[in-house]
Amino acid sequence: AAPVSMGTGGAGGGSGTGRAATPGSDPRSPRDQRALSGPGMFADRTVPGADVPSLWRSARGARCEAKTCQTGKISTAEAAAQSCTGRDAAVQTEQSKDDAQDFQQEVQVDYTGLLSFLQRVENTVIKELNKNWKSHAFDGFEVNWTDQDEAVLCLHTLSYPEAQDHSLQVTSVSWNATGSVVACSYGRLDDGDWSTEKSYVCTWNLDRRGLNPQHPDVVIDVPSSVMCLAFHPSQPSLIAGGLFSGELVVWDTSRTEDPVIWRTGMTDDTHTDPVYQVNWVPDTKHSNHCQLLSVSTDGKILVWRQEQEGRLAVAEGFAIVAQQVPRSTRLKKMAWGEAAVGVTSLSFSPFSPGLFVVGVEGGYSLRCSTAAQTPALPGPGSSVPLRAPAEFAFSPHAGPVYSVSCSPFHRQVLRVGHCQNLFLSCGTDGQVHLHSMLQTQPLFALQLSKKYLFCVRWSPVRPLVFAAASGEGVHLFDLARSVQKPTVSLQQSLSDSPVYCLEFNTKHTRLLAAGDAAGTVKVWQLSSDFTEQGPKEMNHLEQLASDIMD
Repeated sequence: AAPVSMGTGGAGGGSGTGRAATPGSDPRSPRDQRALSGPGMFADRTVPGADVPSLWRSARGARCEAKTCQTGKISTAEAAAQSCTGRDAAVQTEQSKDDAQDFQQEVQVDYTGLLSFLQRVENTVIKELNKNWKSHAFDGFEVNWTDQDEAVLCLHTLSYPEAQDHSLQVTSVSWNATGSVVACSYGRLDDGDWSTEKSYVCTWNLDRRGLNPQHPDVVIDVPSSVMCLAFHPSQPSLIAGGLFSGELVVWDTSRTEDPVIWRTGMTDDTHTDPVYQVNWVPDTKHSNHCQLLSVSTDGKILVWRQEQEGRLAVAEGFAIVAQQVPRSTRLKKMAWGEAAVGVTSLSFSPFSPGLFVVGVEGGYSLRCSTAAQTPALPGPGSSVPLRAPAEFAFSPHAGPVYSVSCSPFHRQVLRVGHCQNLFLSCGTDGQVHLHSMLQTQPLFALQLSKKYLFCVRWSPVRPLVFAAASGEGVHLFDLARSVQKPTVSLQQSLSDSPVYCLEFNTKHTRLLAAGDAAGTVKVWQLSSDFTEQGPKEMNHLEQLASDIMD
């Protein structure tokens, strides 16, 4: 057989693989075609794949153990809360007729026997009832269902940091008509430029949730030092103040823009000295209305009425002059400024509306009457005639009287038109005097402190209890225990700042507010010993006054 040459990249060559010519197109002979298809030539074939078993996988699988994620079986048990013994209970109110009949039979009353019993004891019961009706064993005694307090506690320490930064002092405190709001005035009672120094009136609502003791609910800026305050007796938002300049101002704390609603302004009737006390008094000409009364060291006691455009005008006036006090306090010259006697405090009798007591700078306490018709020395520029109200002078203190307070309880009628009413006075001599309205000499004089006494107040609920403010703190007295020394003395501040003012709360009778020279107001909660009136306490007060007078 002739050899066949294979192209390896020539013009007729492919990619290195020979292919047989198709019949009819290849010029070679059939012999040559058979020679090309022999076994020694190239051809396309399908070769089965080779399979090589993995020894590594079989060895590793032999070493592996069967694993599972299933947790072990959880054992459970059933338990019940049912008690061992059961009992049925029902709330159904219906009952059968038979049961109702049995019940009625059980509660049948022997009316014949009851009538016989009542007839037998009738005379004895009536006798005892008449005896109790005539008894005065529990006069003035009121049951107190509140918890008993054994100690006096400080509930709140209130202050206004901006006033304290200017070293201002608390000059006065007052409770509003509801007893829930306490107000204080800031000013100065010691040396200082009072006339130009700015001051404040601040209020706190003690019932308010989230009370901030150093953030008052209301702050009123006042251009002059405020010397005294008084809330209106029935309108909780109205408060009157007396200024160092001699003016009177009435604020409405419910107004957010301008709280001033009435003021005296600087007129001929305005006080020429600081106003040291202001009171709301009933208007005798208009029921359910109040007027303002002011007291000043210029010797005048003025009553003011409200007029249009927010102006306060003088309705009537009084003046304490030297001619009405004992010779030891009279002044030689009769000019108005020298003849007037400075008034520092005033207290009305609760039993005689026209009767009041004043304390004066000369050390005397004077009994006065609004019905007095004696004219005082004519003052300069007064729009109303001033009357001289003093009727009686009491034994003096060794220094100016700073505070007087009439008892809200004691009134003993001696004869027609005369009654014995007790009042307290205190002053710079450190003494507290207990006086009867009808006796010159004090019933007793208690040397309480070597420092000044600035304020004294009777308790509104205990006839034998009063409080005094001194240069050493707050002193509480219970005359049922001792007439010689305080029952409790309270330290108002760590710096021993003088306490200038205090007021009992007539609505929440356990509360007592006191203001000091450090600019803080402390609200004290009194113990039940000072707030619960015991049986026959009124009799005890009358007996105490009678024994001392005898």
